[in-house]
Amino acid sequence: MIILPAASTALILIDLQKGIVGMPTAPYSGEAVLAKGDELARRFRAARAPVVLVNVAFSLDFSDALKMPVDRPPALPPGGLPEGWTELADGLAEPSDLRITKRQWGAFHGTELDLQLRRRGVTSVVIGGIATNMGVESTARAAHEHGYAVVLPEDASAGRSAEMHTFAFEQIFPMLGRVAKADDIELQR
Repeated sequence: MIILPAASTALILIDLQKGIVGMPTAPYSGEAVLAKGDELARRFRAARAPVVLVNVAFSLDFSDALKMPVDRPPALPPGGLPEGWTELADGLAEPSDLRITKRQWGAFHGTELDLQLRRRGVTSVVIGGIATNMGVESTARAAHEHGYAVVLPEDASAGRSAEMHTFAFEQIFPMLGRVAKADDIELQR
């Protein structure tokens, strides 16, 4: 059991949006990750701890997307993303939640996430979402580098493959923070 102070802990959910939740993921489905994220969000809201919902979005012509020389560039659809792709999954958001839009894998660079967390006195973050080895891992690494205590609920994330997800949770995340199941994270008022 990991017990965290509600007054200084925030939940960060990565890319639980219409265009991503329905994509193939492992070892959990996008719907299962969404359900676990929603459950965590309800517990955080009940404890009056901040909930941060992060989505990824780009302009219609993708002019704000990273264009780096890489061996496997993202497959951006001609004509832009389908309508509603960037919107959060139905039923996830509440008016009290913080909303952050990013334009790369991680939620810290180029956004006001760090500012919003620090102004609320947050020193610990619980991070979940899709995909484990992209947005979740990038955000966890940046949170660690920014000095936040990081907790990663294994069953509140999914990757592009079970092997990649397992590697992150067994080899990388224990060096960035603490790994737990969502039900083993408790907020203390």
